[in-house]
Amino acid sequence: MEAPHSPAAETAHPSAVRLTLTSPEQTQELGRRLAKLLRPGDLVMLTGELGAGKTTLTRGLGEGLGVRGAVTSPTFVIARVHPSLVGGPALVHVDAYRLGGGLDEMEDLDLDVSLPESVVVVEWGDGKVEDLSEDRLHVVVHRVVGSTDDDRRQVTLTGIGPRWADAGLAGLSA
Repeated sequence: MEAPHSPAAETAHPSAVRLTLTSPEQTQELGRRLAKLLRPGDLVMLTGELGAGKTTLTRGLGEGLGVRGAVTSPTFVIARVHPSLVGGPALVHVDAYRLGGGLDEMEDLDLDVSLPESVVVVEWGDGKVEDLSEDRLHVVVHRVVGSTDDDRRQVTLTGIGPRWADAGLAGLSA
């Protein structure tokens, strides 16, 4: 199954950064590096095919943020909260794949309450969580589909809103 179409990810944006990753370890490392740019109140939307590496990236974010608990896919519980072990923001990890509605269904998760003091990461959030914040980071992970051993991923990070105008995303490609 492919990820929903995302016009925002395909439109040229001054805060967009494109990377090629060649292993799950590089995907996790990107998450650790990205975590250094995140702060309480940040909304991160992850888009990509099944198995693209969204949870692997989030695992790296959790490591970089210094949160408690193993970061695993929250597909069946919908959301997991990982409190900080180092005095930073908690990581709220949401998988909206099974949620059919838009923000109405998401409101039951009280993400708007968690957002100001946490970093909220939503997998499969396209068309569902954009109204939570005018500032968000949209991460699109594309993998080679079909029967292949190719671990390459094309990752596009697009900062949306004033928060991401000078957030340092370009430094992630170094």
